[in-house]
Amino acid sequence: MAKTIMVQGTMSNAGKSLLVAALCRILKQDGYKVAPFKSQNMALNSYITEDGLEMGRAQVMQAEAAKIKPSVYMNPILLKPTNDVGSQIIVNGKVLGNMKAVDYFKYKVKLIPEIKKAFSKLEELYDVIIIEGAGSPAEINLRENDIVNMGLAEMLDAPVILVGDIDRGGVFAQLIGTLILLDSKEQDRIKGLVINKFRGDKDILQPGIEMLEEKSKKKVVGVIPYGNIKLEDEDSLTNKFDNKLQKAIDIVVIKYPRMSNFTDFDVFAKYENVSVRFVDNSREFKNPDLIVLPGTKSTIADMKWLRESGLEAKILKNSKTPIWGICGGYQMLGLEIEDPLGVESGGKINGLGLIQTKTVLSNEKTTRQVQGNFNKVQGIFEKLSNKDFKGYEIHMGRTEFLDSDVFLLQKQDGTQEGVYKKIKNVQENRDIYGTYVHGIFDYEDISDIIIEQLSKEKGLSFDEIQQFDYSDFKEKEYDKLADLVRKNIDMEEIYNIINS
Repeated sequence: MAKTIMVQGTMSNAGKSLLVAALCRILKQDGYKVAPFKSQNMALNSYITEDGLEMGRAQVMQAEAAKIKPSVYMNPILLKPTNDVGSQIIVNGKVLGNMKAVDYFKYKVKLIPEIKKAFSKLEELYDVIIIEGAGSPAEINLRENDIVNMGLAEMLDAPVILVGDIDRGGVFAQLIGTLILLDSKEQDRIKGLVINKFRGDKDILQPGIEMLEEKSKKKVVGVIPYGNIKLEDEDSLTNKFDNKLQKAIDIVVIKYPRMSNFTDFDVFAKYENVSVRFVDNSREFKNPDLIVLPGTKSTIADMKWLRESGLEAKILKNSKTPIWGICGGYQMLGLEIEDPLGVESGGKINGLGLIQTKTVLSNEKTTRQVQGNFNKVQGIFEKLSNKDFKGYEIHMGRTEFLDSDVFLLQKQDGTQEGVYKKIKNVQENRDIYGTYVHGIFDYEDISDIIIEQLSKEKGLSFDEIQQFDYSDFKEKEYDKLADLVRKNIDMEEIYNIINS
């Protein structure tokens, strides 16, 4: 039977996901077969496994840290918000249906057998399982029938370390307050405290640590410095949206309210002189070198928002800037999006009209990994021609071609997908690219080619931009994260907790 340790936090974004990833990499380095587990994740950033099943990307990142293939057993329940009060419920990688929060709160106990089954599958394969909680265990309105924090820890008999975020202030109150709101049995399950995202001189913090240990009767097993680690973070709380600085090459990603899978563009932010700005108003649009329309959980609602926000007009006015649409953004590029079955909210809406397509939403969800090669590509990104690609599809809709637009991709199964179109007239001279494939920019040198061509268009040398291998870059970041945590946490005590 696998051994366990669970990482819970005093709040969302306390750093649980990255600490789990760090422990996965450390234990892997120490010779253990280790896997991450999160019973329930709420996220719009998702991933499709080799067998066509959907899971949260945070557990994919942690699996990469452990150097293992992602599996839905690592995240058996995924909630994808559709609006402020409801979500699509995905169980073991497949859509169960849509529920309002109040209905799911009552229903979730029925999923306990699925959680146990998924965890048991991991136990068969790994020596240690690092479990991640969600939000805070002290959310008193969510304590009843909990399946992701203390309820899960009791279900799996897992020891817990509790993480507080000192960067946001009040870390001692966070940790003590959380403990006070737990019952005595839950308090006993917590075996250590971690202070995360510390900046400054640890000696100055020491008196506070001593008082914290005295009042909590718990050992502080780590003080983790704030690290400049460039890995995926919790999607609803990321700080990447705060970037407003324009660099030599400026990429604008339209940040509509229900944007999903924005991790598609993380690769571009790793180039030293490239800015990726997430823009949700016309004032900040400015004059980018590339416009990206990302995925969305509600295409029609976000197309309406795009129009009402004034960003549609900005996009159309920038008549020489290339556009790339991914998934829902690809659907928006067309003439019309129709929802006859009420998959989202029903009705139909005109798209941007930049490509001659019509999309009809359907109840059937396409989830699969895909690969193949680019067709003969024209326009600014013509160097993509014949390049291999890999990625995955997650969409509920079928896009029909109403004209002779050029297919962008040739898939391994012989089908064609996506579109390339050149618009050239007196007013416009722009290249339009669209595809359902997520993760396409991560593969091999696809991002290099895109940045190189954008640089050439501006008269810049690509050497000035800095090229790199994204897979190698992430590997180094995982090792960097592991080194940071190993140096600042009591690993002997962590192993004691795991073996207790």
